[in-house]
Amino acid sequence: PLRHYRLIIFSGDFEELALLFQIPFQFYSLIERDEMAMSKLVHHPLTIFAPTNQAFQRYLNNKTHLNYHMSSTPLRLSQLGDTVRSLNDDGTPLYITRRRPLSGMQEDLYVNSAKIVRERSNMEFKNTRGYTQILHIIDDVLTPITTVFNKTLDTPNPDAWGFLQSVEAINIEPHRVRSFRKKILNLKRDQVFKKSGISTFFIPVETGFKVGDTHTELCVSITFLVLQVPPNPTLSMIDKRVIDGHVIPNKAIFTTPAPYGKPLETLQFEDDLRVTITFFRHETGKNTHRVFVVSNTMYSNSRLTPGAVIAEIVKPNIPVANGVVHLIHRPLVIVDMHGLQMLTDNSHTLWSKFRDLIEDYAPEFLNILRGMNQMTLFVPQDEAVTQMMQTNFMSNRKKLLEVLMMHVVPDAITIDKIKRNNQNHIYQIPTMNSRRFIYFNLNENRTTHDKSVTVEGGGVNASLVLGDIATKDGYIHLIDRMLGVSYMTVQEKLETDPMLNLTYHFGKLNHFNDQLNMTNKRFTYFVPRDKAWIQWFIEHPAANLDDFVRDREQSRLVLEHHLIVADRVFSMGDLRNMSHDSLILPTIGLESLQIRVKEEDNRYFIQWKETGRWTTVFRADVECTNGLIHVIDVPFVHEYDMITSGAHQRYSIGSLALLLLVLAALATV
Repeated sequence: PLRHYRLIIFSGDFEELALLFQIPFQFYSLIERDEMAMSKLVHHPLTIFAPTNQAFQRYLNNKTHLNYHMSSTPLRLSQLGDTVRSLNDDGTPLYITRRRPLSGMQEDLYVNSAKIVRERSNMEFKNTRGYTQILHIIDDVLTPITTVFNKTLDTPNPDAWGFLQSVEAINIEPHRVRSFRKKILNLKRDQVFKKSGISTFFIPVETGFKVGDTHTELCVSITFLVLQVPPNPTLSMIDKRVIDGHVIPNKAIFTTPAPYGKPLETLQFEDDLRVTITFFRHETGKNTHRVFVVSNTMYSNSRLTPGAVIAEIVKPNIPVANGVVHLIHRPLVIVDMHGLQMLTDNSHTLWSKFRDLIEDYAPEFLNILRGMNQMTLFVPQDEAVTQMMQTNFMSNRKKLLEVLMMHVVPDAITIDKIKRNNQNHIYQIPTMNSRRFIYFNLNENRTTHDKSVTVEGGGVNASLVLGDIATKDGYIHLIDRMLGVSYMTVQEKLETDPMLNLTYHFGKLNHFNDQLNMTNKRFTYFVPRDKAWIQWFIEHPAANLDDFVRDREQSRLVLEHHLIVADRVFSMGDLRNMSHDSLILPTIGLESLQIRVKEEDNRYFIQWKETGRWTTVFRADVECTNGLIHVIDVPFVHEYDMITSGAHQRYSIGSLALLLLVLAALATV
């Protein structure tokens, strides 16, 4: 290899070199055309970080800074420290990040925001002078601070404060940062940005301070009158603690290797006020995404509202001498918008499709929000809205408004409150849609034991994507589905709803569920929730659960009492209007279902004639693509329905806690 290398250097045949050593040809062709870079390659020891040809195809800038891809010290991957001094004219450092994807896996290495391709790295050569050179292949082009045409930096290799001082000479178009810079000076916090070491700095751009970001001038004859602009309310809320909440100390975090979803302590992390920052990736299409950061304020003081503030990174990964700078579209920490204002503000791109849906198809929804003092909004992601808009659902404007109202709670509800109220029972909250509640469930990760939140409304179960985005009058929670827009059959809903496990498993064992996927029928299914079944067995100790589960014919007859099949579905409102006295409905079995329905305090109650007992409809009108589910608190069953001629082993209520595991095992027999 050494002989080939010397021959190629002198012949200038870089294409042959690229083929021989799998070196990206496009990068070496740039070196070939650059006299200074070529001289370093021939005469000096080097570490070279060479971007792949695909990286150059994605690269949008006109100039490639070759020296920023080189260091004068040859370093293998195992020798890379936290920083590597580059051969850039100002010595701008390269930052090395190590990240282990999963326990036991080999760690990934990044230089700035570019991933090092391990299998094509650690290639070691000797140049004509005998110096060692080590080549690493990376998947992105490295970019240092670049200046605008005919401008130079006051200080070579500036730190974060030097960047702010010289920002007019730096290419960050179309952004400006003068308001935040001025505030830092006024509050004497410039030392935070001058501090040596490594930190990550988030700088809000001028558009984050919308009022008064430019001076308004009127020309009257030859006299210019400068109008007095009132102080910007957002800018006036920035104090020393807010500024410190924009800095993550001791880490240079670039967007590609960032620890997404992990809260990171900021400089403002004291007992009375703690601020963390979390990186958040929003997928916008195939292989495309936007990057946001979310500040979370805890133990707030009187000036600051607890909760999350989200900002999009509009210009990422600007390396400085003491870390990395990210420009963000608005300041973190500060809560300066009401829920309606944030929902309709075009700068918040996370819910742009939801905003467009409302403005184009249901503008009256905004008038409803204007009349509210407090609100919590459950806002679906863009993809969920796009999927909904491709259905026939859009043709019914009244139904659309009802669905939108299901996403609004007239109270300020935090994720912590949802978790605290969901300890021993299903937490339910009334929405702005009359008689419509949403229901919450906690799912615990078996490995990390972290608890994630799901919300169910109108038959749709959505996962929380991002919570506790604070507004002046409540919170916004980002979810992954539109509530109330059904996309599951009755069978699929039973299978996935954590409240309906027992009915699902009963029907699975005796194949009763098979029919519930049929789309040419309309089902109305009265489904006892798990708690209802368990409570029934407590109250009827003579009933034999084991025999009931194993006697498939008997359990099928019981479920048939609960299922109505007709050419239409029956909402609880329909049944209430029809139920002046007793109402007889055709079930799928031989016997009809005779019930009465009443409504009190926006709640439905149902009475089964066989027992005369009134019971609560826990969740009404759970919509499915082929019917409706009404979740009830007492099953339509007699004790003798559960008593069979089989063995009479009794199950204690303690064993009922294991019922799901037993049923799951039986299903595989």
